Amino acid sequence: MSERALVLVKPDGVQRALIGKVVARFEEAGLKVVGIKMVQPTAKQTGEHYAEDKEWLLSVGKKLKKSNDEKGIPTKETELQIGMRVRSLLMKELSSTPVVAIVFEGNAANDVARKIAGATEPRKADPSTIRGSFSTDTYGAADAAKRPVRNIVHVSEDKKAADREIKVWFAANELHKYKRCDEGVIV
Repeated sequence: MSERALVLVKPDGVQRALIGKVVARFEEAGLKVVGIKMVQPTAKQTGEHYAEDKEWLLSVGKKLKKSNDEKGIPTKETELQIGMRVRSLLMKELSSTPVVAIVFEGNAANDVARKIAGATEPRKADPSTIRGSFSTDTYGAADAAKRPVRNIVHVSEDKKAADREIKVWFAANELHKYKRCDEGVIV
């Protein structure tokens, strides 16, 4: 079923001149660009993108706390405090330079886009993915530098997240309908 996915080429991808390579990976897989623009994210946009959703904040906090426990690192913050701290770091990083916001459309667009992007931590990403090809960052290096992991792209988690995130970055009139000449053989 055709759906839309949001992909952001994050500051590290923009600064490393990977925009074209990123777009090409998704297009080669059969996803169609229906919206694309470079934007300097505002505090409002980054705050809406990384919504202050308690469930998400707690899940982030729980993962980080578990990781610290496994490494024997004591954690003084609550899971919610950890989630809020990570959210703040993500917002700061995303607004540090312009990003390229892209809406792709296609069959199972979110699942396909997440596969193409690869695992969130680049060192664990398959080498054929964007993150595996263009980054070697680790959570350890990011934690030591007190910054988020640099992994080139953000990709919507699922259709529901994509529908919400697309509205943060695009007005309805910035998304376009057209037919790719190969659509008949892709879907």
